[in-house]
Amino acid sequence: MRLYLASTSPARRALLAQTGIEPVLVAPGVDEDAAVAAAATSLGRDLTGPELVAMLAVAKASAVADAPVDGDPVDGFVFGGDSAFEVDGVLYGKPHDPEVARERWRQMLAAGGGTLWSGHCVVDRRQAADAPDALDAPNVLDAPDPGPGGAGRAGTVPPVRTVDASGGGPLGAAAFVAGVAPGGSAMVADGDQVVAVDSAVLTFADDMSPVEIDAYVATGEPLEVAGAFTIDGRAAAYITRIDGAPSAVVGLSLPVLRSMLLRGFGIAWHDLWAL
Repeated sequence: MRLYLASTSPARRALLAQTGIEPVLVAPGVDEDAAVAAAATSLGRDLTGPELVAMLAVAKASAVADAPVDGDPVDGFVFGGDSAFEVDGVLYGKPHDPEVARERWRQMLAAGGGTLWSGHCVVDRRQAADAPDALDAPNVLDAPDPGPGGAGRAGTVPPVRTVDASGGGPLGAAAFVAGVAPGGSAMVADGDQVVAVDSAVLTFADDMSPVEIDAYVATGEPLEVAGAFTIDGRAAAYITRIDGAPSAVVGLSLPVLRSMLLRGFGIAWHDLWAL
């Protein structure tokens, strides 16, 4: 069973590889800033963290699912993911610039921590004629509709809710996972796709000095990652606590991805292992 990763992120690829999965990497070519701006304009407000990461995850997965890869149609599952870090109601993406990274670290340390939002979308593009939609897969765990959001409590993977993405307005299916509380998660299915948001609450060391901030930023590591830090790199020493899946902080929640495949499509995690 083939998994296409709609990303060129080394961190996401490494996460999957260490669990025995060798994905096919495909750059999605999504203009993230333009997509977010268009959605915000349609809504008349800024996107929340769950909305933003879920919408971009869907955009990335859809872009790869509907395009040929090396001249051939996609045959398997496509995963798209996105991350954003929220501190005191402000969403932090990639800082790009060293001074921006320094300022974000000052703000994050002043707040003491924040919430990492991780968006996920899996699209079924198996070429077998009898491949079921997410709504028809035998292992979907039906649950009553608790209304928009359907957030799972912290530390759990929620059941899959079936939705009609057309009812989500400009956000599509992402609108139905928007009510997740920090530390919680939500998962919905619509046709041939499953969309989920997971989150983790991080606490930073309260004795990190300006000298340490400068030294970390000077490595270049925080410039191209959401939140200006990586838990699987040098910043690990500055993070004292994680409430949630550690893999979500790296780039995708492995427990949530496993459940999306199993509950949404009846696919066991080991079916994707590269044996």
